[in-house]
Amino acid sequence: MIRIRLAENNCPENIQKVLGSYLQNRLVTVRYAGEQVTRTTSKGCVQGSIGGPILWDLLLDPLLHELEKKGTYCQAYADDVVLLFDGETGMAIERQANATLAFIQEWGVRNKLRFAPHKTCAMTITRKLKYDNPRLCMGGVDIGMSSEVKILGLTIDRALTFNAHATNVCAKALTVYKQLARAAKVSWGLHPEVIRSVYTAVVEPIIMYAASAWAPATAKLGVRKQLGVVQRGFAQKLCKAYRTVSLNASIVLAGILPLDLRIQEAKALYEAKRGVVLPMLADREIERRVAFAHTPHPAKHVDLGFICLVDQTEVNDHCAQAVRIFTDGSKIEGEVGASLSLWNNDVETRNRKLKLPSYCTVYQAELLAICRATEEILASPEESFGIYSDSRSALQTVTNWSSTHHLAVTARKNLMDSMAMGKGVTLFWVKAHAEVKENDRADALAKAAARTLKVKPHYDRCPVSFVKRMIRMETLDKWNRRFRDEPTASVTKFFFPNTECAYKTIRRVGTTSLTTQIFTGHGGFSEYLNRFKLKEDPSCVCEPGVPETPLHVLFECPLFAAERNDAEILLRTQIKKENVQDGGPPLKQGRPLLSGPGESYPALRGSRGCLSRPLAALVRAEA
Repeated sequence: MIRIRLAENNCPENIQKVLGSYLQNRLVTVRYAGEQVTRTTSKGCVQGSIGGPILWDLLLDPLLHELEKKGTYCQAYADDVVLLFDGETGMAIERQANATLAFIQEWGVRNKLRFAPHKTCAMTITRKLKYDNPRLCMGGVDIGMSSEVKILGLTIDRALTFNAHATNVCAKALTVYKQLARAAKVSWGLHPEVIRSVYTAVVEPIIMYAASAWAPATAKLGVRKQLGVVQRGFAQKLCKAYRTVSLNASIVLAGILPLDLRIQEAKALYEAKRGVVLPMLADREIERRVAFAHTPHPAKHVDLGFICLVDQTEVNDHCAQAVRIFTDGSKIEGEVGASLSLWNNDVETRNRKLKLPSYCTVYQAELLAICRATEEILASPEESFGIYSDSRSALQTVTNWSSTHHLAVTARKNLMDSMAMGKGVTLFWVKAHAEVKENDRADALAKAAARTLKVKPHYDRCPVSFVKRMIRMETLDKWNRRFRDEPTASVTKFFFPNTECAYKTIRRVGTTSLTTQIFTGHGGFSEYLNRFKLKEDPSCVCEPGVPETPLHVLFECPLFAAERNDAEILLRTQIKKENVQDGGPPLKQGRPLLSGPGESYPALRGSRGCLSRPLAALVRAEA
């Protein structure tokens, strides 16, 4: 049948002969109990081979076309075929489904394929309270109705709640946690970065698989609780917190986002890449990759490369082209621009400025400049051209045929058309800021375009990086509102009233077991130990009746007055609760120690040490 399919699809004769040779004289050998048996086989193709999937597609493709002609919705992945029928009654669905299953069975007999009715399962999806299940059969074998179906690892239930899928993936992730927990304790074990790598590379992919399909289920409290159980354990290991620390406090100090929000992020990005308009992007169009089918056939590819030049001397040695086009892109003061500078010998004949929106990247500007340079080549009567760019990444994208970036595909098409017209085009990479006058001129034009050009953008598609950033900002805003409304993590809220700034701060500074005890209040403090019957009196040693809490130790306890004074001298500000919540006196650099409830630790945005120094002093005092 494979040979027949190759002939039906007008496969070249030489390829048919190669595949025919590949399928002839095949043997199957079985060794068992010291005996060996060999038989010839004439069915199927070698599993695991490179050409196997293509040959299988050729074999199954006619069935999919026949089902499409009959109006049956079907999807196929490898040897799994999914069929979808709809109707007002169970009887109507039964007639459609049984007729289609009978056709599939007959088609398989004609094409020497055997389907497995005992592996086939069916499920009814409806909101009706009373309905009749259709009775289905295939090849004389009854197909039972199931309450859930697993397709490509996604468990779909009849009510489309995805509760079963959430339970399954959480159980799988908890298995990973139990193995990791044996080697990660508060005072010893795996480094937090190792735990973070396991969480990022193993746990999140397990949980977020097919997130675009079941993301709506994360809005339910039950699913969120299951995800929280998984995430809480990993978060506690990441920040070396006690097991009594709440989920809200642990994920803030671990610097990870809530899993339900991460799943919603993945869904939003998936939809955005496929053209769904997101409210946060307004009417902006997202930059999408060119479909592989719309790119030139591999047989039409020509060798593309570029020459590297590092100084003015090398540029002068490669100036034999009739027209030299120097391109550049720039992003300055939040504005983006690009430019072309056309040279004939040592004279600039003309130039062109290009404008891009502020959300575009320098990489896009560089690609746009190269793309417009190829358009200039197509429109020019000269026969030899050189394109010079100081962006190696942009040149590598243009010369790489596997890259499907919209601008790169357009630039390659223009280069191929130019070569077909007999024009010679050479690409050059010029080292930036190497006092090459032509490149410096293009750089100046690009900066001028970014700053002063007031025209409609020449290219305005949103990069995926911008979409990710907008989605992440919305996620952080949702997390911040949830964090403030939750009743837990009161001590953590005192130090980190805003999760957005805390997320950036913690990932830059990190935490230790001691700082986590201070930020959570769960540690070697009398008040905490008394709660769990490990100490009779919650009072501090300094004064009976005054609970020993992290805030008391840091700001009030006279036993640590000397250490607190040393820290104040180092910070040049007073260590008081008011300074933490309201900003307090400015530091040497003119910035507050800590900020109020809108912006936690703004000083850390430009310096790592502004928080690490005071914390180190205070932790030493507490110890």
